[in-house]
Amino acid sequence: MRTLIETENLTYTYPNGPAALAGVSLRIEAGSKTAIVGPNGAGKSTLLLMFNGMLRPDRGEIRFAGRPIAYDNRSLRDLRRRVGFVFQNPDLQIIAPTVEADVAFGPLNLGLPPDAVRKAVRDALGYVGLQGYERRPPHHLSGGEKKRVAIAGILAMEPDVLVFDEPTNTLDPASAEEVMELLDELASSGRTVLISTHDVELAYRWADSAILMERGRILARGSPEEVFSDPGLLAAARLKPPALLDLYNELAFRGIIDRDAPPKSVLEFTDRIERILHGHIRTGERVGDVYLCDAERVCGDELRRFIESGAVEHVGAMGTRAKEFAGRERIYPDYTYGVIDRCILKALIGEDSLIITSGGMVEHVKRRIAEYSAESGQKIPVIPVEEHKGRHGAIGGRISS
Repeated sequence: MRTLIETENLTYTYPNGPAALAGVSLRIEAGSKTAIVGPNGAGKSTLLLMFNGMLRPDRGEIRFAGRPIAYDNRSLRDLRRRVGFVFQNPDLQIIAPTVEADVAFGPLNLGLPPDAVRKAVRDALGYVGLQGYERRPPHHLSGGEKKRVAIAGILAMEPDVLVFDEPTNTLDPASAEEVMELLDELASSGRTVLISTHDVELAYRWADSAILMERGRILARGSPEEVFSDPGLLAAARLKPPALLDLYNELAFRGIIDRDAPPKSVLEFTDRIERILHGHIRTGERVGDVYLCDAERVCGDELRRFIESGAVEHVGAMGTRAKEFAGRERIYPDYTYGVIDRCILKALIGEDSLIITSGGMVEHVKRRIAEYSAESGQKIPVIPVEEHKGRHGAIGGRISS
């Protein structure tokens, strides 16, 4: 993978304070999902603020796309268009009296013509599921909605990199899942996404690369499975291991399972236990089908009739736009997070599911299930929902252009 952001020996000390960064060197790969993890005061936020020039290191260098960051006004304006930053507290970022005006702020500052600004605002609000919110005052919104307005304001400038400082802080569990699912959707579209967090559970299941920090230094860098498998490192960072990894380590210590690559999900852990107990992954008399619906292309009335006909036993909605579509069409999902793995688990016991999603997540679902089928040897069919009529003669399958 191509290195997009690189730091070399960064140091920084706040006025009249301790060293916030003490010789930080790292690489961020293009297209990666990276979690910078550590307790409060580890230096996570300070490091992130350097990636788009809001803080300048006392010593050391930051390179973006192979070139050192420059700190003149023109260079910083270009950098901040390419590296979007979403603050932990959206109230610090939302400054306009309406949602529309706030999201338009960035494109206007870029000098885009009025038509282009309107399109950028419309597309960004559509991406985060806030169509119809244009005239609303931001202070009337919920915490999760404010967070999505802040994200839309960054998306309107079409950055290559999205940086989130504690993206789920202060959010209720449902809103936090929606935000993390949105970050997955953004990553699936090819963007590089970085987050800071002290939540090891979140980092373990979401990231493909983890950086562990404490007292302004990097303690470890690697896959979440590698970084969080070292109890000494976690103790040094004053963190606990993820519950799934903790259970795995305890079972391995007792000799109940072999110590191998740590499981990343409940699905992976379940498969491993099945193989230990039975020598293979058990399924029902048949493997269930996973139907896949692109919410931007299917007719809601036909999809609702398809579900009501009993063709599937479970329905999941992935992504903000898919959930908005489901709500508008009076479709009530059983699953709104961990959707792919949950539907795979149901398929293995012979039950059929429907996944409603949109955009790049459609191909993401196909890839994830294809990868699982190849790894496990259990072929799980993925069927575009519009093909159901040809197979069973029930849906009607009218797809809009």
